[in-house]
Amino acid sequence: MSVETMNRNEGKNQPEVGRDVPRLESRRKVTGRADYVHNLSVPGMLHAKVFRSTVPHGRILSIDTSEALDAPGVHYVLTGEDIRAMFPHPYYGPAFHDQPVLALDKVRYVGEPVAVVLAEDPFAAADAVQMIVADYEELEPVYDEVEAVTSPVVVHDVLKPAGTFPDLKHLHGKRDTNVALDYQLRRGDCDAAFSAAAHVFEHEFRSQPVMHVPLEPMVSLAVPDHDRLTIHTASQSPSFVRMEIARLLGWPENRVRVMVPHLGGGFGAKLYIKLEALVACAALIARAPVKLSLTMEEQFYTITKHASTFRIKTGVDADGRITARRCEVYWNGGAYADIGPRVTQKSGFTAPGPYDIENVSIDSYALYTNRPPAGALRGFGIPQLVWAYESQADIIARELGQDPVEFRRRNLLRNGRPQATGTIMESAAIHEVLETVVERLEWAKPFDRGSGPVRRGRAIAIGFKASIAPTTSVAIVTVAADGSASLSISTVDMGQGSDTAMAQIVAETLGIPTEEVTVVHPDTDTTPYDMATLGSRSTFHTGNAVKRAAEDARERLARLAEEAGMPAQDSYAPAEVFRKRYGMQAGTVTGTGSYIPEYRSPDEDGQSPKVTPYWMIGATGVELEVDTETGHVHVTRMVNAVDCGTPLNPKIVEAQISGAAIMQFGFTMSEEMHFDAGQVTNASFADYKIPGIHDIPPLMDEYIVDAVQSGGPFGAKGVGESATFGVSPSIAGAIEDAVGVRLTELPLTPEKVLRAIRAAAGDPLED
Repeated sequence: MSVETMNRNEGKNQPEVGRDVPRLESRRKVTGRADYVHNLSVPGMLHAKVFRSTVPHGRILSIDTSEALDAPGVHYVLTGEDIRAMFPHPYYGPAFHDQPVLALDKVRYVGEPVAVVLAEDPFAAADAVQMIVADYEELEPVYDEVEAVTSPVVVHDVLKPAGTFPDLKHLHGKRDTNVALDYQLRRGDCDAAFSAAAHVFEHEFRSQPVMHVPLEPMVSLAVPDHDRLTIHTASQSPSFVRMEIARLLGWPENRVRVMVPHLGGGFGAKLYIKLEALVACAALIARAPVKLSLTMEEQFYTITKHASTFRIKTGVDADGRITARRCEVYWNGGAYADIGPRVTQKSGFTAPGPYDIENVSIDSYALYTNRPPAGALRGFGIPQLVWAYESQADIIARELGQDPVEFRRRNLLRNGRPQATGTIMESAAIHEVLETVVERLEWAKPFDRGSGPVRRGRAIAIGFKASIAPTTSVAIVTVAADGSASLSISTVDMGQGSDTAMAQIVAETLGIPTEEVTVVHPDTDTTPYDMATLGSRSTFHTGNAVKRAAEDARERLARLAEEAGMPAQDSYAPAEVFRKRYGMQAGTVTGTGSYIPEYRSPDEDGQSPKVTPYWMIGATGVELEVDTETGHVHVTRMVNAVDCGTPLNPKIVEAQISGAAIMQFGFTMSEEMHFDAGQVTNASFADYKIPGIHDIPPLMDEYIVDAVQSGGPFGAKGVGESATFGVSPSIAGAIEDAVGVRLTELPLTPEKVLRAIRAAAGDPLED
């Protein structure tokens, strides 16, 4: 793999920002000294194991815990009623307070927590779980997101909006339906534009449910201490966890402390509340520390990625310009909303794609079903959308007899033009990203399409994403008397390198080496508020807060120098200022900074002059081979290009690009959660196949285009998701380029490819 920063920062003097600083925590990780919640043990700790529902939808008639309670080593067996007896409103959730700590009255999916055993060791707890017996009145389930819109089966009888986030203040859901959020956007007159169009294309694309599978499964430990509660947890959102647990308990926030050490991956799985509510309630009832560590299998019952159905209708004029687009997107949110309504809204308004279209109609629905809850997963809904609109872009170009690259060039948005929401595109290197992939794939040169049973094809796809807004980040920079610094933030480094990048911002601002900056792990007693580590927001939002905090510290140092009578000049080494002011190595300077981007709530038509502070752009091009006799697809080369503004650390950006692309490659080619009557049937690495080293393309190239993000810290913006956008549609497009068949449902398995080839040849495979 290689990375190339094209014409970046030539002639600029930025010794820290733009430097390939090795990740600050790397030595601790490779020597096994990094701290994880899984390794944490405290005196008197009880281990929790969960008894889960075996039916997808049913009323709870009885739960018999007597035998489990008598088992050796068991201290408590708790049900939802035990929780409700102590905590009158035991529900949580970032969008709706719809998820009970333990099932109450009903179960809504197979795998839902129904009871919990607290024992002296995890083996005793696991044995006792097998002794619990529950009886249900089974109800009709609904599994499909489209069917859920009109189904008489209603998953939730009562909807309780959380009111947590400003952009979801309007959220109320549709009573007596499964619609948690119905987002609409209207621009222009689609009906008139379709009537006048030279060509109209309609297609439906589907994406499958998949799992985040972070290699560190979810784990939380709650430790009660008189009138306080400390939660050690593998979480991407410690500030939210503190706020939500305090609300659930009816406590002020300062009685809840949330601490997050290193994370072994997250990808959105560890956002908001996952295990924290259960261990908090259990610990307070047991008056003892309680630790819950999920197995890999249990993660499949905890959070997934939204399956989706995307119906897209596009009108095109005689020259191949898109004149109208109507999008209907159905998101399978599972039994509990989690952050699904935000995914539905925030990604939904980008459903028309990065194209300049005057007439747009969007309907985006968050649906409840009787499947495990769905939430954020690397891309926040955007990969599902790009899969559809870029697949259709290839279909349209082929039908019109146009080169697919030329078709995109003709229709792409340009800076200064409004996106479908009315927000003007700014600092978005869409064309540059596309042209980088075109150039690196040598698109204009002849291409060997193979012969015999193995055929070759290639394709390109491009997508974009709006950053989540409004959100808040706060940072504190403390400068010690020797000139070194510490940075306190609640942004969580889960492998993406954010600690190192944030330290580089501090170092650049203060004029010290990055290695002299320590980043304090999130601890809500000491580190300030940050909404969450998600959506590639940290570089821009937290980065701006960090830069402001470092600038505040620098200004305070300047005032200290003035007090010390030091002659005015551009800068002094911090240690020199302290020595001059105090006559010795003494003193401390602290700077604070916060950042909230500009945001304007959309009107009733979904229009807003400022719906996002910035746009992330990513494109992928692939070359591949298809064995027409077996349907096997071998991607021989993948090229990814992104606009991340000015990269703070190019090596970290390289890792983010390749990691995102490989993850989406797995979702494209093999990964899928299989269900039988609501039960996940492949909840293990033995059956759920993520890509191994022999599966990924042998040639992968990553490129960072020359760009600067206006308003970003040192011109930077997020990159963790950008390389996911174009992977799925580019592979599907290259398959069609190779063998002439178009697949519209993920994943693109050999069986699906072979069935399509045989059907196109008039020789369909028998079922």
